[in-house]
Amino acid sequence: MHKVRTTSLKDFLGIRSHISITSKSNPSNGSSIYPSPNTALCSTCAAIDFHAMLAEGVSKENAVPLGPLLDIVQKAKAPTPCAFCRLVDTAFQRSWALDSLPADLHEELRSVTCSLYSEVRGCFTSPLPPLKEHCHRLSVLPSKRPPRISQLSMAARTRLVQDIQLMEEDALLFNRKTDAHGRKVEDVVDIGLLKTWMKRCKDGHEDVCEKVWWRDWKERLPKTVRMVDVKKMRIIPVPDDCRYIALSYVWGGVGSTYQTMQENISRRMRTGGLDVSILPATIVDSIELCKRLGERYLWIDALCIVQDSPDDKAMQIGVMEMIYGGAFVTLFAVGGQDARAGLPGFRPGTREKHQTIEVVKDLHLAVPLPDLKEVLAKSVWGTRGWTYQEVMLSRRRIFFTEQQVYFQCLEDIWAEDVFAEHRGESDAYHPLRFTGVMSFMFRDAPSREMAKLFTSGYQSVVDEYTPRNLTNELDAIDAVSALITTISKAYRLDKTAFQYGMLLRDLDNAMLWSPVDSAALVRRAIPAGSPWPSWSWVGWRGGIQYLDKWSFGGSHPGVSESLVDTWYIVEGGTAKSIDVRRTGPSGFPTQNKRYSHPKGPVDVQKIPRLPEGTLVFRTTVATFEVGELDTLKSDRTAEVQNGLFALMSGGPRVAAAGRIFIPLQTKAGSQPAFTKVELVVLSRCGGETGIYDENIYGKMYSSSFLYVMAVKPTEADSARKVGVVERIGLGIIFEQAWLEANTVEKVVYLA
Repeated sequence: MHKVRTTSLKDFLGIRSHISITSKSNPSNGSSIYPSPNTALCSTCAAIDFHAMLAEGVSKENAVPLGPLLDIVQKAKAPTPCAFCRLVDTAFQRSWALDSLPADLHEELRSVTCSLYSEVRGCFTSPLPPLKEHCHRLSVLPSKRPPRISQLSMAARTRLVQDIQLMEEDALLFNRKTDAHGRKVEDVVDIGLLKTWMKRCKDGHEDVCEKVWWRDWKERLPKTVRMVDVKKMRIIPVPDDCRYIALSYVWGGVGSTYQTMQENISRRMRTGGLDVSILPATIVDSIELCKRLGERYLWIDALCIVQDSPDDKAMQIGVMEMIYGGAFVTLFAVGGQDARAGLPGFRPGTREKHQTIEVVKDLHLAVPLPDLKEVLAKSVWGTRGWTYQEVMLSRRRIFFTEQQVYFQCLEDIWAEDVFAEHRGESDAYHPLRFTGVMSFMFRDAPSREMAKLFTSGYQSVVDEYTPRNLTNELDAIDAVSALITTISKAYRLDKTAFQYGMLLRDLDNAMLWSPVDSAALVRRAIPAGSPWPSWSWVGWRGGIQYLDKWSFGGSHPGVSESLVDTWYIVEGGTAKSIDVRRTGPSGFPTQNKRYSHPKGPVDVQKIPRLPEGTLVFRTTVATFEVGELDTLKSDRTAEVQNGLFALMSGGPRVAAAGRIFIPLQTKAGSQPAFTKVELVVLSRCGGETGIYDENIYGKMYSSSFLYVMAVKPTEADSARKVGVVERIGLGIIFEQAWLEANTVEKVVYLA
């Protein structure tokens, strides 16, 4: 395989390393080291009136030229570096990852020039239009962004902006408040600042953040739920009206000696019975932080759930949405690989600080630290399955990261490096305002009309949860069960609405998932075989998406008409009908010949013995060939394991009939894993032109496509010959092509 060569940009430019461009922590006192006020500037930067730019603002149209990007990089790393060029270089290093670019991209950077403008980036009380007394930031504008830079930045999950902020000590020079200006990040977080964030939220956002709509506040946590009493260092049943903090962290391979088990639960419930000496650093720090915040009760899964009791675990998992939704605030330990990492910034020397601050013409300027989305996307914590529902259900969140601490609630987001705290002004705006990790849920319970649109919320959860990793495959549903419970409450669904992680009430839409391009289609493996059927996304390991590959009108696919009369599912050896919400049909032009799906129920008495969870339904079946789509070959990267292919009709006239998304024969290859596929009809939908041969089948019309699933016999069925099949892919086919195919009516057993 061809290996992409990467060369440091410094080597490409012939620059010798003379300086460190990052402001580090002072090991003696933990404070940031400011550069000398006499830091040199290059001739270009020396000619810029930074005071005037920050005072008056400069539009993009009137941006001040800074020169070629590579010249700026050279001046930033010269023996006598330019202070402002170092800021610009740092901003580009973070957003464009200059030093890790493939060598062939360096030449493309030669044509990139930069300019500088200044605009309002924060105001707490004044309405628009922007006024001079508002906080301004400097922004670097590249003349162009090479497409591959954009792709690499998106893959690395970095922001594509290059901002430089004025620090708070210089705000008075412009007769401004410190609002929205930069703030120096110390080596250890200010606990008083955390208290301020919590109090500002409680006092200013009470109607929004104090209660969550999916929890009935008359309903108390059951007494079987336990808390850590950090004052008496013991585990206790949850007190009535208990205000508590919850912890979300990465367990990792730390072992189980610190966990609560049946043999030590009695001892741990005595005063002083919780031995701190055996607890990992993240838990120790969280307990100490809870004390310093003036809070008494802390919920930690490893301590509050009896880990070797299946009954206790099942009970606690069953109320997880109440536990995280009811916590006054949740601590998120984002730094490190496991529970031994501790809370970054809680103790001296425990976080890597990358706050670049320079003094430019007596102004203290800094490159803002990465926003919360970027930090979480690059963390181990952000890859773990259990942490997803923990963050989604928490109404207030404090994130301890390797850069800084962030606070987020439903109303706002604050961080150590920006003065963003305000007292609930409705028109407040600051640079962090829209950079948080937002819940898919509405702030208030959906109305009855909105409750009909529950599918989109469910599909979003699947899209975001499935790329994450689980240590134990059996946790696949448990790790998201609290969100499923919440969706059921929000949209007034009964307890039978979900099975195997699938929304059976809207099964027509729930079936329309596909693996993301880079996800290998591999069944979840446990010693006894997969307990989940192939038609459920839970049965597969890797990222799943409901993104519509054939229609660009919305983010999720939609069914315009149900084409299965009755769905059945095998439970306890018996096929039982499912209450599925049917869609359509809507009005269609009468001149077009229409596909008519098989009618009537299935005789369940004649169904053979089938695996638990098998779907049974009557539909039509046909075989189509799979062809290459030449236009998509070049889009496949080295990580792609699934591909979009053409469905080709056989018979006297071979033509493109639709498209299908199935696994590739080899990773990053061009050939599909299957040259022919058996397709079963699921539902009717709309589509786009260009995905079938209009010269053969005629013009597209309203809802003229059918959703089809590709299936193959299961390995277990090869001996029994009952006809049990499993899912291998999802496709879309033009209706007329299906009508002309050699179709057969069939009762499908989809395991």
